[in-house]
Amino acid sequence: MSKGPGLFSEIGKEAKDLLTKDYISDQKFTVSTCSDTGVVITSTAVKKGGLSAGDVAAQYKYRNTLIDVKVDTESNISTTLTSTEIVPSTKTIVSFKLPDYNSGKLEVQYFHQHATFTTAVALNQSQSQSQSQSQSPAVDLSATIGTPAISFGAEAGYETSSRTFTKYTAGVNVMKPDSCASIILGDKGDTIRASYVHHLGQLKKSAAVGEITRRFSTNENTFTVGGSCALDNLTVVKAKLNNHGKLGALLQHELIPKSVLTISSEFDTKALDKTPRFGLAIALKP
Repeated sequence: MSKGPGLFSEIGKEAKDLLTKDYISDQKFTVSTCSDTGVVITSTAVKKGGLSAGDVAAQYKYRNTLIDVKVDTESNISTTLTSTEIVPSTKTIVSFKLPDYNSGKLEVQYFHQHATFTTAVALNQSQSQSQSQSQSPAVDLSATIGTPAISFGAEAGYETSSRTFTKYTAGVNVMKPDSCASIILGDKGDTIRASYVHHLGQLKKSAAVGEITRRFSTNENTFTVGGSCALDNLTVVKAKLNNHGKLGALLQHELIPKSVLTISSEFDTKALDKTPRFGLAIALKP
């Protein structure tokens, strides 16, 4: 792949991951194993509230194709095929779920030295006035131009059955060796989100992040600050706080190589009488 700008979905991703990734409010247990043939099998059990769910996933790489198959406790079978270099500088992703035969999706990503393009077509089942069911593909398009240091992008979603745009978004991203800034205009122009991430130290094991979001239709502003800090080579702590009083914190510790314990909590500082939310996750990998 080229060393040009990233995909549009990567604009603002670093700040989003710092503020949302691994913050959980349920109990999750994951075990991964790898066979001699290269098949990676992952079993996951999740308990949220009084409900429990689980799935078993298998992943296998054959040449330039990555095959993912997942079976969950509701008897759904999800399959994703990811192939690179079918056409030079492209990545093709095909996904579908059974028994929902109308869940198929085809995505093609193209990478150039100064631009990236993504086209995705998903099948949707619509019901006409005569109660007959018909296929109405939904199309998503995105494009990014620039360099790894600065890029501009936009995306749009179009529903063929109603002939309307379901979304249109624009954004800009600026990358430096020790910082990253982005601005995204989304929700059909109703919200604007600006974020800034600054890495502390040459090893980039600690970082601070700030994000402000404004929704024009309600004149509501949300300001969130957070950060992550590596206490040592095995332990990382993260925290975040927004202007509505929501405080979140988590601790991650590598129990053994590649196996991680995550403890997360979130509570409302403006309503201390409410019960805090706690989450626990254990991921064991070979």
